[in-house]
Amino acid sequence: MKSNTRIVLVALAAGVIGAGVGLWFNGAAPLLRSEVGQRALQDVLSATAPAAPAGLAVAERGQVIPTLQLPDLDGQPLALPAAHLGRPQLINFWASWCGPCIEEMPELDRFAASQDGNGVQVVGIALDDADAVRAFLQRIPVDYPILIDAAGPADSGVQLGNLKGVLPYTVLVDAQGRLVKQKIGPFQHGEIDAWARP
Repeated sequence: MKSNTRIVLVALAAGVIGAGVGLWFNGAAPLLRSEVGQRALQDVLSATAPAAPAGLAVAERGQVIPTLQLPDLDGQPLALPAAHLGRPQLINFWASWCGPCIEEMPELDRFAASQDGNGVQVVGIALDDADAVRAFLQRIPVDYPILIDAAGPADSGVQLGNLKGVLPYTVLVDAQGRLVKQKIGPFQHGEIDAWARP
């Protein structure tokens, strides 16, 4: 019996050392690209975030998201999730001053272009000034809808679970409007395809 216990302890120690060495050399990026890592990060950030303003509906995984009524760049209102109900929606929060947001936009645009009429609808929500967003999109255009919101303690990102306001922040909403996944941080090349499978 002592021999089995010793083997288990040695294996456990080797696993911990291996994980530590992996984090030392590779950083936390591989872990944060996993669903388990993202859930853990979301839990940590939510636990340390200020409480949402009283009465503000904040979506949780598995729940239908609250209605977000936001203007596009022409000032026309669009209601999410209703505008694209019946198909999954990838909603990405970004800003023109956010370096990682800018880096991932070509990947989001590539993914959006690969979707057919029943595929995942990509929607960008800029927590930014509309004029700054227009100027930015002149330099780096995308072909998916962009909506505008003012960053703050009750913005649409907070309503979709980003209580700390970290950017970029992305959620996947299923065809019925329920929050399925959340991602803090930018997508790497090719990562969206697997992540956005409902």
